[in-house]
Amino acid sequence: MHSDHKPSFSGEAKPRPENLDREMLGSSPGMTVTGRRFRKLKIAAALLALLLTAAAAPLLHDAATLPPLDLAAATERSTVVLDREGRLLRPFLTPDGRWKLPVGAGDVDPRYLAMLKAYEDRRFDSHAGIDPLGLVRAAGQMLWNGRIVSGGSTLTMQVARLLEPREERSLAAKLRQAVRAVELERRFTKTQILDLYLTLAPFGGNLEGVRAASLAWFGREPKRLSTAEAALLVALPQAPETRRPDRFIEAARKARDRVLARVEQAGLATAAEVAAAREEPVPTARKPFPNLAPHVAEQVVAEAPAARSHRLSLDARLQSALEALARDRSLGLSPQVSIAMLAIDNDTGEIRASVGGVDYFAAERAGSLDLTRALRSPGSALKPFIYALAFDNGIAHPETMLEDRPARYGLYVPENFDMTFQGMVSARKALQLSLNMPAVELLSALGPQRFLSRLRDAGVAVAMPREGGAPGLAVGLGGLGITLQDLTRLYVGLARGGDVALLKVRAEDRGSPSPRLVEPVAAWYVADTLLGAPPPLNAVPGRIAFKTGTSYGYRDAWAVGFDRRHTIGVWVGRADNGAVPGLVGRVVAAPILFDAFARLGLDPRPFPQPPDSIVATSAHLPPPLRHLRQDVPKTMAAMTTPSLRLAFPPEGARIDLAASAADGRPELNLKVAGGAPPYTWLVDGAPILNPTRRREAIWQPPGKGFLRISVIDGTGASESVSVRLQ
Repeated sequence: MHSDHKPSFSGEAKPRPENLDREMLGSSPGMTVTGRRFRKLKIAAALLALLLTAAAAPLLHDAATLPPLDLAAATERSTVVLDREGRLLRPFLTPDGRWKLPVGAGDVDPRYLAMLKAYEDRRFDSHAGIDPLGLVRAAGQMLWNGRIVSGGSTLTMQVARLLEPREERSLAAKLRQAVRAVELERRFTKTQILDLYLTLAPFGGNLEGVRAASLAWFGREPKRLSTAEAALLVALPQAPETRRPDRFIEAARKARDRVLARVEQAGLATAAEVAAAREEPVPTARKPFPNLAPHVAEQVVAEAPAARSHRLSLDARLQSALEALARDRSLGLSPQVSIAMLAIDNDTGEIRASVGGVDYFAAERAGSLDLTRALRSPGSALKPFIYALAFDNGIAHPETMLEDRPARYGLYVPENFDMTFQGMVSARKALQLSLNMPAVELLSALGPQRFLSRLRDAGVAVAMPREGGAPGLAVGLGGLGITLQDLTRLYVGLARGGDVALLKVRAEDRGSPSPRLVEPVAAWYVADTLLGAPPPLNAVPGRIAFKTGTSYGYRDAWAVGFDRRHTIGVWVGRADNGAVPGLVGRVVAAPILFDAFARLGLDPRPFPQPPDSIVATSAHLPPPLRHLRQDVPKTMAAMTTPSLRLAFPPEGARIDLAASAADGRPELNLKVAGGAPPYTWLVDGAPILNPTRRREAIWQPPGKGFLRISVIDGTGASESVSVRLQ
């Protein structure tokens, strides 16, 4: 390592000393004054060599008394989190605040290594730690210039100085480095010594090692570097603070160009390549280090803080693509709305990508929370498992006819999302259209407690609103809490023929026995049904099996889909569980799901049909499967009018108007359940719309604040809620 005003070992700033080795070998009889001066230099160099030889004996004696070389600086590293192929997901600072990433000679561009040796230590591969010719040359340069031009240090000696840093630049310090260099050469191979240099060399600020420098200055790994980039990395360690490109760009450029001149002289690059490299701009600012999958990275490091390297099952390319997709789709949403995604390999249960939120550093989105682990209401996203268990228990078949009509189950009166009814429909169509009434009918026949028990037996954690109470039929329509991770796991089970895989994020995690949710026939019935679900606008049908869900009060939008190879789950909502008008799974989450599969690469092969499955129309099914057995305890709700209820907005909701602005004018969706039409809507006691028979209405509020929203039905019954518009 040399100071900024000192060129590399051959003094490229002075043309005559560059040929000093050759000129010191002899001169012609008819010497000029300059020739006589070279003769004096040769004599001085010889004297210096004799002095060094004389000093060798006491030096070797002192070497025996030196303590063992401390390699602590070489072993300290930044903790790194890697993907399944070893690509960097996220590095962490060392405890003393430095970026010091593990790197070896095999991790960097071979041209950079050749340039480094040519510029710093061209006899590195042959000397034993000390280069006598280099020392003689350094002495000659000092005599010629009247000052120290270069120290004659080899790369091995520089490694010794980095391992035992000392402020003074004295002959004693140089001799100590020489002793340590010989020691290093005895203990390590040339490749290992080069690895030490690549790891320890300073590159300005808190950057240590060529890998950290390449990521910080160029934004990529040092495996492939341009000629100009490699030259800059060769030049920086000589004077890392006075050549920092972000502070002293001109000094950095000049140092790089000096290296390029030596590169051309050594034949490592053509004149044209060097000319082009000189035109390449020097970076003026540091680039951010990779920060992919920050939530998962922090979790694994917290679980094993002593480890310095963590290899995960994630795919860095897919992770980056899905994070970019989440950022792009969030631009059309409220600043408080976030997006979480999970991509899983169906065969192994390994997580290939995990997006915990849109922006890890966004406070308004609570970006530091991993929303793939947040308990949320799944809405209709659990319906496929009601059907799967009903098929598995022989209660129904995809072509079994079900009733989609108003019905009451004790005090529970479910309704379809669009407040309409289809009459008699097959189980296949009912699931594809996400009808509520048939799903509740099947769940009633199956039993909600039995349904929850099967989910828990499969290793899925579900949270009930009230502990200790018996689960009701509302669990089938989202009346419970589940995480995106567990919900996506369930869909992986459908893709695997009924076996619910245990998710793995570490590459070294061993496989565990997969709990079975349903038999392969039932899983195939559901997968084949969901494959025919109508896709969102502009999406190709029949490519993936998928289901959407919307929780009560428009708080959560879900979409989960799978093909033969992968399953992807998408959740959209606010981290604080706030209501978002218009947040519907089919409208908001499903397009993100299809875009995610487009980035992943579809596997549109059909799911293999089990040999004992029944493919038949309803009329050709066995008689018990043609219609659902009518022993389900229900009554037709048409006999009594369901009580009036405001479905949206819910009581106490805080509604972000910016999320629903159309052409700059905010809109508020109003939705009523039960009661008898016509409906009259009021805000703070004043009518806002004409009486209507529709159960949904849209109102444009004049501004923000607290409101009292009321609705009155045709019988005079009324319902009111207090909300805050913001």
